[in-house]
Amino acid sequence: MSHDTTPALVKPRPVPTPTSRPFWDGLAAEEVRIQRCADCGGWVFYPRSRCSHCLSGRLEWRTVDGAGVVFTFSAATQATFPAFADEVPQVIAVVELPEGVHLTTTIVGAAPDDVRVGAAVVPVFDHGADGMTLLRYRLA
Repeated sequence: MSHDTTPALVKPRPVPTPTSRPFWDGLAAEEVRIQRCADCGGWVFYPRSRCSHCLSGRLEWRTVDGAGVVFTFSAATQATFPAFADEVPQVIAVVELPEGVHLTTTIVGAAPDDVRVGAAVVPVFDHGADGMTLLRYRLA
């Protein structure tokens, strides 16, 4: 009798850094937090230690609504990694927030044919069993 000894595939999970920790803590609290420069007022995403507009180190975390629009997207009909086979088809998208930042995410609860560039989307907080919360989006 043979037994399958293949280890279960585990989906990769984020590993917060000291710089990104406020973003992930915000998601756990069901808030979208992004950085804003105290010197030039520019919004910054992904989390970093210096402003991407003026290079100031005076970045502050701000809670924003999180709603936005689909800037671009692609529908993956094959798993992008074997552990994601249960999510096919997967709609991978870049969402633009009113603050001007772009977030790479997935659209949930919609067929790929229902997603359009410019479609309004709202955040979905995907709380994992490991304590990490992912930011996904659904059509508004």
